Amino acid sequence: MSTVLFVVTGARHWTLSDGSKHPTGYWAEELVAPYQVFTGAGHEVVLATPGGVQPAVDEASLAPGANGGQDGADEMRAALQGISQLESPLRLEDVDASAYDAVFYPGGHGPMEDLAVDATSAAVLTTTLASGKPLGIVCHAPAALLATEATGTTSPFSGFRLTGFTNAEEAQVGLADKAPWLLQDRLIALGAEFVEGEPWAPHLVVDRNLYTGQNPASSGPLAERMLEALAG
Repeated sequence: MSTVLFVVTGARHWTLSDGSKHPTGYWAEELVAPYQVFTGAGHEVVLATPGGVQPAVDEASLAPGANGGQDGADEMRAALQGISQLESPLRLEDVDASAYDAVFYPGGHGPMEDLAVDATSAAVLTTTLASGKPLGIVCHAPAALLATEATGTTSPFSGFRLTGFTNAEEAQVGLADKAPWLLQDRLIALGAEFVEGEPWAPHLVVDRNLYTGQNPASSGPLAERMLEALAG
């Protein structure tokens, strides 16, 4: 059995370009689907957030429209309630990333607020990438990679093929014009080779030990791909 570290945003809002605060957090499907994939295969999942704060779910991710109807929304909410670690995650600052067999970052707009500038998360990412262990990052969570580019240095993720939430998808949710920056643009500026798929369709990119998914629908399939590496 392997142990997988989930690094979850602790942010409860995303500061938009006009200074307003858009309520957010982690996206339910992007935490629940991978959690179920890993635990269903017999692996242990450990959750950590910056400061050990209790993470907030983006309420939009619990709406019927985001879950194929009311039954799906009810199932998603029940699944979250069944993950007791969400009430008391580890402090990311106390985590030894080398002690885990894989690391996974769920998305939601929250990482755009906190993980994009979090030095501890940057160290986890850098350590895991260098270790060769599977590193999975989905949707908006690749924003965390921006923190790996310290002033005057090149990010270790520069030159990697990857994906994440696209400009087109951000426009379709109505936030592109209000965003202080767009994830796709910033990842390209980081030096990554951004590979864009069709909006909202599952889309994965694997480059060495970096596993990335474009959107919520990609989160479960991304974890399934990581299982192959853990099994090997």
